[in-house]
Amino acid sequence: MALKSFIEVHPDSHFPIQNLPYGVFKPQPGSSPRPGVAIGDYVLDLSEIASAALFNGPLLNNSDCFHQPNLNKFVSLGRPAWKEARATLQKLLSATEPTLRDNATLREKSLVPMSRVELLLPVQIGDYTDFFSSLHHTKNCGLIFRGSQNPVLENWYHLPVAYHGRASSVVISGTDIVRPRGQAHPTPGSPPYFGPSRKLDFELEMATIVGPGNDLGKPVDINNAADHIFGVVLMNDWSARDIQAWEYIPLGPFLGKNFGTTISPWIVTLEALEPFACEAPKQDPPPLPYLTEKVSKNYDVALEVHIKPAEHEKPSVVTRSNLKHLYWTLTQQLAHHTINGCNLRPGDLLGTGTISGPVRLNILCSLEF
Repeated sequence: MALKSFIEVHPDSHFPIQNLPYGVFKPQPGSSPRPGVAIGDYVLDLSEIASAALFNGPLLNNSDCFHQPNLNKFVSLGRPAWKEARATLQKLLSATEPTLRDNATLREKSLVPMSRVELLLPVQIGDYTDFFSSLHHTKNCGLIFRGSQNPVLENWYHLPVAYHGRASSVVISGTDIVRPRGQAHPTPGSPPYFGPSRKLDFELEMATIVGPGNDLGKPVDINNAADHIFGVVLMNDWSARDIQAWEYIPLGPFLGKNFGTTISPWIVTLEALEPFACEAPKQDPPPLPYLTEKVSKNYDVALEVHIKPAEHEKPSVVTRSNLKHLYWTLTQQLAHHTINGCNLRPGDLLGTGTISGPVRLNILCSLEF
């Protein structure tokens, strides 16, 4: 029998009881930030659930992780604690469980209408890395910049390429992005000009939120990498293409990227995504042993870009793709990041890169059109 909540959830809602993504919110102006999960049109205040001693399993019973202003402490506890929390929440929110359903006082305190809350960054992001893991995006960009003879560089088929972004300019969805200013080189042979970017672009990506980190000098084994991933967020890697094109040789993205990166407020856990797991693309040549997984999987998650010009009442869908189009998997990205001994920490953000698909309708940034 399908799990059902006592809270009415619209069939088209992204937040059924099977999801329960985590975020951080203020229930009203002046309130302190606290963790919550989305359920239907409500946010369940986890600090109230913890204060009522309803997280009574062995791993969370004495923890103050839900009385923190972000999710870093909770995500650092690891997969057994995440599973315990998820099982507790699904039970409390189920239609057959009276503990929360029949306690009017606790319901009033803990279930806050989502329309009323202020959503915040869910974690304190110490470091941010952005990968380049879609073969289709890589080929499309290579055709533009290098032509058909060599669109994908040899190293790309052997390792997940990435650059180190700027964590301080990662912002929550809905935050205004100021058009960046910088140098650009508009035509061959002309001097660079300085001014506002004329080619501001979006890039639809997803990003993993790191759970437990690893010690400096101790890489994460590829087959344990999933235990270091708490979940995923949507991400927009804003890109000033004219600034980027002038500055990126020889060291890669800098001012063309670090003026702003937007993420969604809700972290969808890998447990919630498990029903959508699918086989990852075959990698040729086979990856080196440290990147070879016993089970290599992606997730079948539909992605869309909507654009709403100021003069329009409604947004228009301009392109669609899917998370399953990643060539390098989320776990390969994380394992490769640590193979040299780099230490990841709870709350670190690892972007996938633009997840374009095999046809023109699957392009997820305007550069590729």
